[in-house]
Amino acid sequence: MKNPLTSPLFSPRHTTPEKFFIEACDEGADAVLAIDRVSNEMTLTGKKDVPPSAVTRPICGIMGTIRLVAGMYLIVITRKRNVGSLLGHAVWKAVDFDVISYKKTVLHLSEIQSQENKTFLSMLNNVLTTDGFYFCTDFDLTHTLQRLANTSPDFQEMSLLERLHKFALPVVHGFIVMKPCRINGKIFEWILISRRSCFRAGVRYYVRGIDSEGHAANFVETEQIVLYEGAKASFVQTRGSMPFYWSQRPNLKYKPKPIISKTTNHMDGFQRHFDSQLLIYGKQSILNLVNQKGSEKPLEQAFAKMVSGMNNGMLNYIAFDFHKECSHMRWDRLQILVDSVAETQDEYSYFMVNSEEKTVAQQRGVFRSNCMDCLDRTNVIQSLLARRSLQSQLQRMGVLNVGQRIEEQAEFEKIYKNAWADNANACAVQYAGTGALKTDFTRTGKRTRWGLLMDGWNSMIRYYKNNFSDGFRQDSIDLFLGNFAVDESDGPTPLRVQKDWKFLTLPIIMLVAFSMCIVCLLMAGDTWTETLAYVMFWGAASAITATIILFNGQDFVDAPKLVHKEKMD
Repeated sequence: MKNPLTSPLFSPRHTTPEKFFIEACDEGADAVLAIDRVSNEMTLTGKKDVPPSAVTRPICGIMGTIRLVAGMYLIVITRKRNVGSLLGHAVWKAVDFDVISYKKTVLHLSEIQSQENKTFLSMLNNVLTTDGFYFCTDFDLTHTLQRLANTSPDFQEMSLLERLHKFALPVVHGFIVMKPCRINGKIFEWILISRRSCFRAGVRYYVRGIDSEGHAANFVETEQIVLYEGAKASFVQTRGSMPFYWSQRPNLKYKPKPIISKTTNHMDGFQRHFDSQLLIYGKQSILNLVNQKGSEKPLEQAFAKMVSGMNNGMLNYIAFDFHKECSHMRWDRLQILVDSVAETQDEYSYFMVNSEEKTVAQQRGVFRSNCMDCLDRTNVIQSLLARRSLQSQLQRMGVLNVGQRIEEQAEFEKIYKNAWADNANACAVQYAGTGALKTDFTRTGKRTRWGLLMDGWNSMIRYYKNNFSDGFRQDSIDLFLGNFAVDESDGPTPLRVQKDWKFLTLPIIMLVAFSMCIVCLLMAGDTWTETLAYVMFWGAASAITATIILFNGQDFVDAPKLVHKEKMD
């Protein structure tokens, strides 16, 4: 699930009024990428062609180029932080970025164009400041260990630069943690990598279900890696929105009702989704964790019906009502699901290479988990399945003794649980705008009252963001990924679309009415009858206006303004 943006190695950037010069990333190479700031043309040249007068700045990589109202911009990584080493290759987290205009001035823009250009720049910064961009200069982070091992010998012998380009290395958006760990005095490396898909990317509520190509919203591939004395093991899981056409648009209600499309052929996109998944990962065990009652029930029923209709022996569908099973703090009942799929997990196995570089196991299938957001419930289950796989891997590597359980290794368990909770938070912030729910269980193995309070707090923040700021976030992502292209003409952009009169008038009326109600209570009239009459009048006005606002909820939320290449459902 590769992010289409790319990044070269640590390179000097030379700037003149006419051109940018970016040196090649491999040592000793003479190649320099020259970008003409007037014509936008890119050419390869040599270091001798860099003018001595050029201003030099170090950069860590190029994210790409993008056209805004003012013209072309170059996006570069300016600061990085080392997060660890994978098979001897340093892995970096992009920390700071710079968005550099090809133009030397914006005086050619009108006042409105200048303001729109600033808005587009703020959208780019909104994405760039969303934590979670990672890159490696000499190892392909975008693929699992098994995929890399199963490529052709010629491909494996090529350097990453040869596979791609001197100026192009992949950037992953998601989460990576790398920890040296010790059990029984044996030190091993434990790594967790979550790779977010760049297809059907977006925010909670505005991006649900699948697109016409079968790409699922919030699709994340998570790989757990263990390295010990030359041996390596990998266990891969996936998560993603229920892969048919459904939506759940914000409308000021705490939990908008999900709607399954009645006008599209669900099986076409559904088939595309799982054809792709089966090709990439092999067999699929679908763990559907949504409620089997209320507004989520029709989604579960539709998913089950479509799996049955596909009639493919490679697909195995399991519905597990997470909230019902774990109600009243009975979180130990999650073991029911883990035990029920244990035989399947053993069949799927995991990828493993011994210290002699011989492949001793291949992963033949994955668990594809989902809840409504594919964040909170999903992450809890994935952490439990990953631990079970890790138990087998560490025993096979000789780190764990026969009869020992990972749960008994207090030092490692703390690292493991915190990392999976951090993974949940990272994925949740990127999709829902807040940290994940239920992370108290992931971190401690217990559901706590403090955890419930924190979940309530995060739920309130999610409510605010989903209704009043996610339209801007969705626009930012679409701009960043190229799903929306800024028109080169001087015409108005979709940013100029104005809200109708209801958006401006009704909230003011409601606020005034509510304020008058409070004033009447604090400043009583000559009689209680008179005061009560005033309070009832202004209270009724406030309540009626609030009802009208809720009834027209979609007119008051922060909806996306930019037009995608593919219309949202």
